Amino acid sequence: MKIHPSLKCALFTFFIFPAFILNASDFKEIEWVELMPNDDLAALLDRPKYLDQVADGSADDSVDNFKNQDFNDEKTQRYQQALRSMRVIESFNHQAIRIPGFIVPLQQNEDKKVTEFFIVPYFGACIHLPPPPPNQMIYAKSKQGVELEDLNQPFWFEGTVNIEAQKHSLGTSAYTMALANVMPYEDE
Repeated sequence: MKIHPSLKCALFTFFIFPAFILNASDFKEIEWVELMPNDDLAALLDRPKYLDQVADGSADDSVDNFKNQDFNDEKTQRYQQALRSMRVIESFNHQAIRIPGFIVPLQQNEDKKVTEFFIVPYFGACIHLPPPPPNQMIYAKSKQGVELEDLNQPFWFEGTVNIEAQKHSLGTSAYTMALANVMPYEDE
């Protein structure tokens, strides 16, 4: 039996193609704190008083300066551990999620679109101190690239998260994302 080409296309579109497409409702919207263990979150919320004395944009407001500080008390050491934490939430492995965030560009194409980047919870991450912990950074690639007009431009990211570490000179992520969609952030 010979099937007309337009019927083949319609059958493919109707029966097969939808299996490869995730709708917005297929992505579980999450908040950044859900990607880290509760005790790491508690340690980060109980930050050292030293950080309150550092003015944004000052010479002391750098990741390198923060790494060179000598912290001796137990509370501050636990804070430091939480900042380096690779501990993840296993239930997110291979999950389709939707998360708001900012782009830390790692690589761009000839059209100046960002093709490799970290997704982070706040603007200025990886530049100002303290940097986000690895369990608060997601590594992603985009074949077509993302047009980034401004570093403080927020986005919605949709895709499948995997527990997989990625290291770069700007930071380390404990998660990666196979991107499905990147859209400008709009509060809903």
